[in-house]
Amino acid sequence: MTTDSAYVIPGGTSGEGPYDLVVTPESAGWGYSGLRILTLEPGTVHTLSTGDSEFLVLPLTGGCTVAVDGQVFELTGRTGAFSSATDFAYVPRASQAVISSASGGRFALPSARTERGGLPARYGRKEDVPVELRGAGACSRQVNNYCLPGTFDAEQLLVCEVLTPGGNWSSYPPHKHDEARPGQESELEEIYWFEVSGGENGFGYQRVYGTAERPIDVLAEVRSGDTVLIPHGWHGPSIAAPGYDLYYLNVMAGPGQDRAWLICDDPAHGWVRSTWDTQDVDDRLPFGANR
Repeated sequence: MTTDSAYVIPGGTSGEGPYDLVVTPESAGWGYSGLRILTLEPGTVHTLSTGDSEFLVLPLTGGCTVAVDGQVFELTGRTGAFSSATDFAYVPRASQAVISSASGGRFALPSARTERGGLPARYGRKEDVPVELRGAGACSRQVNNYCLPGTFDAEQLLVCEVLTPGGNWSSYPPHKHDEARPGQESELEEIYWFEVSGGENGFGYQRVYGTAERPIDVLAEVRSGDTVLIPHGWHGPSIAAPGYDLYYLNVMAGPGQDRAWLICDDPAHGWVRSTWDTQDVDDRLPFGANR
């Protein structure tokens, strides 16, 4: 199988200044979704100009202060992506956010281009983040639902985290969301950004595939800091190698004005969901102290 490398960004190859990763709609070749990974040394400050996009400031490691639109949000953050969910801040389009960290840390800045700007800057409490255990058996995984319809308001941005114990599969059955079909499927571009336990030795795999009409073909070994872009097509499974837990941040946005997240399973594999009824959720979940 030949992987389409245009959709795989190895860690350390797309940095800029304080950013370890910069994905914009322009660099991705699409219209809406973006992601930056910001590293701050202790005592340093960074100014984020949002322009035509809305953002979250989502701590991966460490905490920070976010000053925006006359408000100051103190983000406690966390010790690492596998330790717990985190608090976060929402930053509207056409804003300047000053991000500072006394102790230093790494912060995800997922974004969505939007023409609307009616929502104010806001703080998201860790305690209000729905933590969902999805699937069962070897398909058990944890989803931290930060910024989805019904969990936290945004204009077009959708953000969640998926944590998969070593040896398990997530993003399975394979699914897609690349067509606007009311009540059935929404059109969303998606970014997967990975961390893997086990340091430089940790790894997993990500599959994305399309159709004859809209081809895409990715089977990538992923390690911490790697990114996979999903403009269309079926995506899944995300496979955690035995002994190495897998984390990925999902960033989604698209042209739909109703901010819906509707997916369609690959009909060849959708039947797998019915097998979960007779299996238990993996007892390694949830990760860390999620409350």
